[in-house]
Amino acid sequence: MKSRRLGRTGLVVSEICMGTMTFGSMADEKTSHAILDRAAELGIDFLDVAEIYPVPPRPDWAGRSEEIVGSWLKQKPRADFFVATKVAGPSGGWFRAPVGRGQTSLDRHHIERAVERSLKRLDTDYIDLYQTHWPDPELPYEEVLEALDRIVRAGKVRYVGCSNESAYGLTKSLWVSDSQALVRYETIQNNFSLLNRRFEDELARVCRSERVSLLPYSPIAGGVLTGKYQGGAWPDGARFTNYRNDPSGRGRIMSQRFINEKTLSSADRLGKIAADAGMSLTTLAVAWSLAHDFVGSTIIGATAVDQLEDALAGAEVKLTQEIQDACNRVSRDIMYPMG
Repeated sequence: MKSRRLGRTGLVVSEICMGTMTFGSMADEKTSHAILDRAAELGIDFLDVAEIYPVPPRPDWAGRSEEIVGSWLKQKPRADFFVATKVAGPSGGWFRAPVGRGQTSLDRHHIERAVERSLKRLDTDYIDLYQTHWPDPELPYEEVLEALDRIVRAGKVRYVGCSNESAYGLTKSLWVSDSQALVRYETIQNNFSLLNRRFEDELARVCRSERVSLLPYSPIAGGVLTGKYQGGAWPDGARFTNYRNDPSGRGRIMSQRFINEKTLSSADRLGKIAADAGMSLTTLAVAWSLAHDFVGSTIIGATAVDQLEDALAGAEVKLTQEIQDACNRVSRDIMYPMG
């Protein structure tokens, strides 16, 4: 497993990051620990979690993924692993956010209390990378970054990053950090895959210019790029099967966004490209993600140990220009369909 440096930090992490958002829901503690054990054996030293995990989200589950990761870390040398988590604030994210504040609340009060709760659940005295899970449109970046700066200076957090941020938001935050001499976002964690390349429109340029590393999540598009949903299939226990049955309706909207005629047709075409190249579609998707110079570490998820192999194989594959061109043609037709 090769490593890459994140942004301008001292963090040199494995090219693959182990995402944990299913730990405590779709994967119980025993299974989660087995996944982490195998990931570590294969060279993964970078773990990503969040205070609101696991998903599908439930108020009584918030923080469970951090607890599971913490109980596993307790059995390992802490310095051997890099731990990233996220703050939604107040703890519990969208379930407890104040009225009118949407999914997140990043004022000083909530950030300082959220980091203490995460430290306790992870059973550690520091977090390597602390990320804002969503931007808070109600607060100035000055207040958010001042709060993050305070917990870095206190030694509770080494570096900070953001997630689900826009090009304007990332650029604005970097300007505030520079002008106010505050800690800066060194990473950005956004959705990026062969079925969603919007990051390349503007954010990629910001990342290259400002030395901010992307940590792509959903490189296999929530499982669509494993082929499991082809032919109208809705496998039992699969993420979007669970979302489809969400009584609130939010999950159904998300499943329709990821699984539709266009994405399934594209997955079928990409599957043929992968097969012709002698690899699985999952391997192709992860290798494609890592082929971008602004990517620091690509986040994969798993609900079973045997799901790791195909994804990690992507870190060992260097895609030819011919394969990349073929993938680009599929992406072009997703963005600019013919006819």
